[in-house]
Amino acid sequence: MTTSTSEKTLELIAPLSGVIVPIDQVPDPVFAGKMVGDGLAIDPIGQALTAPCDGVISTLHPAHHAITITADSGAEILMHIGLDTVMLKGDGFIPLVTEGQTVKAGEPLIDFDVDKIARNARSLLTMLLVTNPEDFGPLQVASGETIRAKDVILTAGEGSSSAIAESELSGETLTSDWISLPNPVGLHARPSATLVALSKQYKSKISLATRTASASARSVVALLSLNTKKGDEVQLEATGSDAKSAIEALSQAIRDGLGEDCSTEAPKPTAVELPEEESLLAVKSDDPNLLLGVAASPGSAIGVVVQLSETTFEFDETATDVQQQQANLTQAVLNSLADLDALKAEMSQKGDAEKAEIFQAHRELLEDPELQQQAKTLTENNKSAAYAFNMAIEGQMSVLRQLDNPVLAGRVTDLEDVRNRVMRKLLGLPNETLELPEQAIIIARDLTPSMTASLDPKKVVGFATTEGGSSSHSAILARGMGIPAVAGIDRTAQTLEEGSKVILDGDAGHLHINISDDEINTIKARQAQAQQQHDIDLAAADQPAATTDSHRMEVVANIANLNDAQKSVSLGGEGVGLLRSEFLFLDRATAPDEDEQAEVYSSIVKALDGRPIIIRTLDVGGDKPLDYMPMPAEENPFLGERGIRIGLNRPSILKTQVRAILRAGKGSTSKVRIMFPMIATLEELRAAKEVVRQEALDLGVSNYEVGIMVEVPSTAVMAEQFAQEADFFSVGSNDLTQYTLAMDRGHPKLAAQVDGLHPSVLRLIQLTVEGAHKAGKWVGVCGGIASDPQAVPLLIGLGIDELSVSVPALPAIKGQIRELSLTECQNLAQQAVQASTAAEVRTISRGR
Repeated sequence: MTTSTSEKTLELIAPLSGVIVPIDQVPDPVFAGKMVGDGLAIDPIGQALTAPCDGVISTLHPAHHAITITADSGAEILMHIGLDTVMLKGDGFIPLVTEGQTVKAGEPLIDFDVDKIARNARSLLTMLLVTNPEDFGPLQVASGETIRAKDVILTAGEGSSSAIAESELSGETLTSDWISLPNPVGLHARPSATLVALSKQYKSKISLATRTASASARSVVALLSLNTKKGDEVQLEATGSDAKSAIEALSQAIRDGLGEDCSTEAPKPTAVELPEEESLLAVKSDDPNLLLGVAASPGSAIGVVVQLSETTFEFDETATDVQQQQANLTQAVLNSLADLDALKAEMSQKGDAEKAEIFQAHRELLEDPELQQQAKTLTENNKSAAYAFNMAIEGQMSVLRQLDNPVLAGRVTDLEDVRNRVMRKLLGLPNETLELPEQAIIIARDLTPSMTASLDPKKVVGFATTEGGSSSHSAILARGMGIPAVAGIDRTAQTLEEGSKVILDGDAGHLHINISDDEINTIKARQAQAQQQHDIDLAAADQPAATTDSHRMEVVANIANLNDAQKSVSLGGEGVGLLRSEFLFLDRATAPDEDEQAEVYSSIVKALDGRPIIIRTLDVGGDKPLDYMPMPAEENPFLGERGIRIGLNRPSILKTQVRAILRAGKGSTSKVRIMFPMIATLEELRAAKEVVRQEALDLGVSNYEVGIMVEVPSTAVMAEQFAQEADFFSVGSNDLTQYTLAMDRGHPKLAAQVDGLHPSVLRLIQLTVEGAHKAGKWVGVCGGIASDPQAVPLLIGLGIDELSVSVPALPAIKGQIRELSLTECQNLAQQAVQASTAAEVRTISRGR
């Protein structure tokens, strides 16, 4: 074997500013696997790619998203802007150089439109790769830091390269047939890298030719220089001892697309968006004076319209005093954090944990180091602090808007809230306030949580938003404040005249306009009657929930903390049907240990004073991620690793929590039950039960029960089999409904159709009850329909044994049950399961 040795050094500067990402963390196996070359990636800030060294432009891809420089040292440096940007076919890229041109380090090469690429490509990550790293010693690359253009980020010392042994090249020379390239945009970086990796598996010298040129199949840069496109014919040539097998394998690989999906044409670089249209299934009103939406917070209100316009800010883009801008940004962030701490403390003192958690979440969003670093980097490029922060947070909002997950996309409102708070500090504007009339009903696209929390309940009697749903933070806050609210209201609401009188029905999700005096009198009478009934229910809260024909129902509470537990007891709760243990795991840097969990669970059990409690094991994943439990991106997280699957895949977390629950129940007068979320198969239940059995044996505990949530159709359909393994069932109607109907309950367009009283859902509940009762097991309902007055008679009639309701609803649900007869409920239930639609069911069961 002949060997040529050379002493080579290499120094590359950053071609643009941004955050360095190790090449093996790039979400693309071709780049991450170093099939194209070795180097790093940059999450860019800025819109210009510059030369990392002196050299000659050896290739400029026709799509202008990738460019190669041959350095004076012989290094071939490939720069590739974004992932899958070849599909843009040049749209958004402006080349500033041509092939064969000599360039100096730092010279501009390509301008690109960051916003356009971010909207249309998979990622903005920009690769800087040495495609012939074997000609140099080990590469030294920067990592884990923010860099500016022209910083040195990659170096290499002396090295050597070995030529292929001449003996290995002896033998026949073979050529393939002419092959038509199936790749949508020809041999760009990814398929070229795949061909190079395959070629290196053979000893033979291999080249690839078009009708006009030829290139080594061992060089990505050489293959890119062929400038191929879809349908071009290419031919392989191989010389060496394994030429035949190389030709056969590589020919087939080219025909198959070299790992690229060639089944469809590449998308057009830009798309003309179709206008929004009204769905054929949209819930419509025959009454022009009735605008429909989604119930977000119960209650009704009479008031006057207050139209809330979008918040806008005016600021300069550029600034020359970099240090002053950075100081302004730092101070604005610190002042905003102090505001959030004050809001959180105020909500905690009021005992409103849900509101406190929302502002804690805003604090986490604002403290995001990536957000702050991006803003800081922009100020270093002579951008004003206001412009820098606005651009940085707009980038995060843009990512969320594009997610195929309506719940996460809905968190854009939280980022808007954080943005507005900081921008007001930067621009010296007062905190957002509203001059409101008495009996105000606010109409808006959406309300930020801060705006909602600042509403004066003495003046604001309700609000309606054209976006959002019942799971939005503004809806949660409204329920906590007792303000009626409707989400997803007909957009006609935004055209209503300021000060016009309307009636908002938060129970039905309606807004009545052009109201008459008779309608006003009717709603006032209804409000007075509702208040009178509330007082009666509250006075009788401690009485049993038994029907008129002596059928006893157990009415317990859904709680999230100790304060909820104490309040449920005062409102007549007979126990806890669902303790959401997630409150112990959220908004923290580490998971709670066994002692901390046991102490909290024990305090809640003690507060119940002998009443039973069901503690659900950790239910995260999907729309509830944990900072300290990184999870790989999932195409559909609601069908992925969530619920019990988290515990089964991370047994240490499940074992720790089970031990803590068992310790809380040991020696207590309360029956402490363990419940697993999102059980879909018997294998999952058996594996989780075995964890409980082993930990109970270790702790010497025998007085425990294990139950499951019925949230997916498979569990309901196989209830009879699950009843052989579980001690009890609890129907999670919210998830059961969305999985049955294949509709996300937080989706702004579909939420109105996601109704737990759909006949298909009621039939699954009926199957669950029949299967459980056959084995002598009981069934509860802990989902939203347990607190729905129209659902209560149907659930009783279907044979449900326990209703676990929201804490404030305890007196009303118990009072309603005392007015019903079991026979009446059974008749209603049978009519309901035979109905065709949820709307039909709601006409059968009209509630209280």
